[in-house]
Amino acid sequence: MSSDRQPVEDPGAAASAPSPRGGAFLLAQLGAHAAGRFGERVGEIGLAPPDVGLLRMIATQPGRSQRSLAADLGVVPSRVVALIDSLEKKGFVERRRSADDRRHHELYVSEGGRRALGQVREVAALHEDDLFAALDEEDRARLTELLGRVAEQQGLTPGVHPGYRRLPKHPG
Repeated sequence: MSSDRQPVEDPGAAASAPSPRGGAFLLAQLGAHAAGRFGERVGEIGLAPPDVGLLRMIATQPGRSQRSLAADLGVVPSRVVALIDSLEKKGFVERRRSADDRRHHELYVSEGGRRALGQVREVAALHEDDLFAALDEEDRARLTELLGRVAEQQGLTPGVHPGYRRLPKHPG
């Protein structure tokens, strides 16, 4: 007796299976696609998406502490220390002892970090143009406005990706 029997397909199974629909699924689908493509693009210049976010946050508030950065990201300070260690090893961030409290470090983007951020700006502009090529400028502006309203209603911190909370403890 042979065990090479093929399962019999139920012709009605495909019709009864729920299909993804609606804006939430499309948003998740596009978000995963956009994040993956952005990761590939910044990877070509030696960065990972979390690096980009941290560099941007430090550049917009030079001299901030690791503790304040952790608070804005919603993670424990030890997680930020590991992330900053990685950026410091790459030559993108400088830690300087605080003049006010020698127990704390202030964070600054180095010259190499500024060059990297310049490259990121170019990559991000190309990424956005590619991602939204199907939309005209008016549609892009309207979509951005609508997504901003949804993000605000959901209580998301402006400019901070919630993925930092799920990063591994010791980035490689």
